[in-house]
Amino acid sequence: MPIHQTMRESLPRELHERVEAALDRIRPGLIADGGNVELLGVAADGTVRLELQGACASCPAQSATLRYAIEPALHREVEGLQGVVALPPRDPEAST
Repeated sequence: MPIHQTMRESLPRELHERVEAALDRIRPGLIADGGNVELLGVAADGTVRLELQGACASCPAQSATLRYAIEPALHREVEGLQGVVALPPRDPEAST
């Protein structure tokens, strides 16, 4: 399976919806700064895979945003997650 292929079909619907709902609460702050985040999937070990988009894709503070904003919010709202990782943008041109 390609690394960026959406894995929604393998996720329990409820888990996907809970992660997506948590991301929806985070998005306004990201969008206000010209960025966004997309849920790419959740691995069997509970690792959430995201794509940071727009300004977030090239921001020097993206690791801080991931570690101190996105990851804690997801852990608070979705039980059983092991980690959160941001994968490189699928379309590098879209992030410039």
